[in-house]
Amino acid sequence: MAGGEVLTSEQMQALQAELAELEGPRRAAAIEAIATARGFGDLSENFEYHAAKNEQGLLEARITKLKARISGAKVVDHDTDDHVGPGSIVEVADEQGETMEVTISSVGGVSTDSPLGSALLGATVGAVVEVHAPRGSWKARVVSIRRA
Repeated sequence: MAGGEVLTSEQMQALQAELAELEGPRRAAAIEAIATARGFGDLSENFEYHAAKNEQGLLEARITKLKARISGAKVVDHDTDDHVGPGSIVEVADEQGETMEVTISSVGGVSTDSPLGSALLGATVGAVVEVHAPRGSWKARVVSIRRA
C-alpha cells in the first residue's frame, strides 16, 4: 500500500508505547551497561563492553525502525463493522466451503499488502473476492466481520 502502513489507533498506541519504553528505560539501561563494562579495563579485549555496545546498536536500530513506521503510518479507524478494514476480524470461506478467521493488521495479522488482505479491504458480508496469491488465484466469500 503506497503512502505507508495502515494501522488502527490501538496499533499506533502500541508502537508509540514500545518506542517510549525503548527511548527511555531501555536506552538508559544500555548506557549504564556500557559505562559499567568500561570499568572492567582494556576495551579491546573486554567482552562485556562489546556485548553492551552490540545491544545498544540493536536497540538504536529498533528505535529508528519504529520511528519510521510511526511517521509513515496512516491511522484508520472504522466506526462500523460493515466493511473490512484494518483491525477487522474476518471469517472467510473458500470455494470448497472451508472457513478461516483472519485479522487484518500489519502488526501480527494478515497484512493489508498481502494477497488476502488487499482482496478483502473494503469488502462487506456476503461479498466474494478474488485472491491473487503466488500459488494461484482463488475466491473467498466474506462470512462475517467484527472488530477486535
